Amino acid sequence: MKPMIDLPRIALIAIAGGVLCAASLSFGQAANDDAEAHNQELWREAIAQTEVPAEGCFHASYPSLAWNQVDCSIAPMIPFVPRKGRGISQTVGDGDDYAAEVTTGLISKTVGSFPKVKGVTTETGLLGANDYSLQLNSNFMNTAACDGASDPANCLDWEQFVYSSGYDAAFMQYWLINYNKTCPGGWFSYSNDCYTNSPAVAVPQEAITELKTLKLSGAAAKGTAKKPGKDTLVFTAGKDAYSTTGLDSVVDLATAWTESEFNIFGDGDGSEADFNSGSSVTVKVGVSNKTQDAPTCASGAGTTAETNNLNLGSCTGTGATTPYIEFTESN
Repeated sequence: MKPMIDLPRIALIAIAGGVLCAASLSFGQAANDDAEAHNQELWREAIAQTEVPAEGCFHASYPSLAWNQVDCSIAPMIPFVPRKGRGISQTVGDGDDYAAEVTTGLISKTVGSFPKVKGVTTETGLLGANDYSLQLNSNFMNTAACDGASDPANCLDWEQFVYSSGYDAAFMQYWLINYNKTCPGGWFSYSNDCYTNSPAVAVPQEAITELKTLKLSGAAAKGTAKKPGKDTLVFTAGKDAYSTTGLDSVVDLATAWTESEFNIFGDGDGSEADFNSGSSVTVKVGVSNKTQDAPTCASGAGTTAETNNLNLGSCTGTGATTPYIEFTESN
């Protein structure tokens, strides 16, 4: 007599084996994906700390830490305007923001990033979907750049490191606030203020769903008798990094940089970046000032007029090799 074959039992065994095999492959693939994502993040951190070899514009690709020179472009003539002040507000921008403030020495470099992003699916700006700016902004200063103002004592200068998604550009924008006089050559008038831009590096428009992979850094180096000072912007996105440089003497940032604001805002002209409901973003602002002391979370210390529709949460400062502040914003 032929043995009875339990087809349902054999099928169940086969299915179970297949599921286990698929689960093992899926687990292995997930582990590989996590490791690759971690390696890419380590690379973004490393390339942000890798100095460009000269003045100009540069590009680097993962996993290389070598900068390759590319052509610069002209930055968009869009003002990323200084704060006007809306009074008390719960949403981010126009003064209502945290800045990392150092109490010892001066900031030579700041790196801004978004280590945690939850629930972000859409964002809309003036130009439509995925139109926003990342801004890393200095404190308002009064340096030698104000000497030509009608009243130098009441003049403030200011520097922004900007990634403009809608205009496919990353560049530095410089301001002379309350200049109240004909602007210097190459500067543009905005009310009683003046502004100008560094050369821009061309960058792609990044979808808001990639926010966690975006990082923006700004550095300022004071000049010497033999070598002019240089300011450097580095923007990283996924497997690519972009950089542009400018003379530090434009507003003498290296001589008076004590606070850094970093966040995501509208794409210029005082506009707003509007996130979908349920968005939550963690903002990290790391500063280098030759100490490991925790920077202060300076409240209401934002300097840009652009905004977003997220509400500020609590902020903490942490001492480390690169000290930082970290805070959340959500709606």
